[in-house]
Amino acid sequence: MHQYKLIIFDWDGTLMDSVARIVSSMRSAAVDLALDIPSSEQVKSIIGMSLPQAIKQIFPLITPEQVQQVKQRYKMHYVELDNTPTPLFEHAYTLLEQLNQTDKLLAVATGKGREGLERVFAATSTKHFFHSSKCADESLSKPDPHMVNLILAELNVAAEHAVVIGDTVHDMAMAKNAGVDRIGVTFGVDEREKLMAYQPRAVVDSLAELSLLLIENS
Repeated sequence: MHQYKLIIFDWDGTLMDSVARIVSSMRSAAVDLALDIPSSEQVKSIIGMSLPQAIKQIFPLITPEQVQQVKQRYKMHYVELDNTPTPLFEHAYTLLEQLNQTDKLLAVATGKGREGLERVFAATSTKHFFHSSKCADESLSKPDPHMVNLILAELNVAAEHAVVIGDTVHDMAMAKNAGVDRIGVTFGVDEREKLMAYQPRAVVDSLAELSLLLIENS
């Protein structure tokens, strides 16, 4: 495994087990607004994208005004009404601690908005681990490489010295579009076969396995 200087993590489905709450919150927003209720798979397919783009994909016939309504209802359910647990995945905090003790730079590239990321940073006491973070409401949405390119420029790291860790094809495509290596994880949204289509350096089944790749091979 390449000795990377910069490790860029996706958040939902990669470090945090939040996929179930995302799905239930979006489905509840559809119920509130009397829209066709999307399937769990439909919602999972947009995780990682910016919220407005995701909503347009799930509900292609709605108006711009309705997009804003769905966005508001989704946020209300996710933050206030839905009590589905969203813990960090097993070994996530330990992995970040271990990486923090090395000379590697850490970053987050997420489909969350800045407000949402800051909220989960505070809830998990993880913000101090990251040297940079970019969100979907301050850059172009995945799979565009914009978030990765912003992080590379900010931290002055060449693309060949960075790797993206993610659980969706959107993460893999974003990294590939940026000319950055990628590692897929199978415990979030997309299965191994879909991730493998983007020629990742590896696909792992746990963060403990990822730790072996990133730390023990450093």
